[in-house]
Amino acid sequence: MAENGEDAGEAMDVENGEQLKVSYEDRLLFITPIAKPMASKKLTKKIYKLIKKAKKQKGFLRAGLKDVSTRIRKGDRGIVILAGDAQPIDCMCHLPCVCEELNIPYCYTPSRQDLGFAMGTMRKVMMMLILPHDDYRELYDKAAAEIKDLPMPH
Repeated sequence: MAENGEDAGEAMDVENGEQLKVSYEDRLLFITPIAKPMASKKLTKKIYKLIKKAKKQKGFLRAGLKDVSTRIRKGDRGIVILAGDAQPIDCMCHLPCVCEELNIPYCYTPSRQDLGFAMGTMRKVMMMLILPHDDYRELYDKAAAEIKDLPMPH
């Protein structure tokens, strides 16, 4: 969710000082070929809500390729959220395999910019690791279960 109250269905783009509404379906036009499993519109909204709650807890939301890779290698386990429109795909295409080997639930969302908005920043974010916490455990468990139910690309 963007800070201005927009949901996953209509995100805000800031270009040349103008704000343009871009729907979930329009964002799906720009995803990369490896962006599978893609979160549904409903699951994407739930993930953005989870990110918003996780950012309030210091150290339970990790963002960026280097930080997420390091945390997974050091043994942190949570939910990995990847941006479906991340370019170039070569820098992150190994991460889904790592997640599958370690049984870490992961999925793609349509937009890097929306991930950044959900985190409360204007920066685009390629991927996130959401660690479990008692304050949002119920939402975390629901999201993890739905992500595990998504069809894997095999």
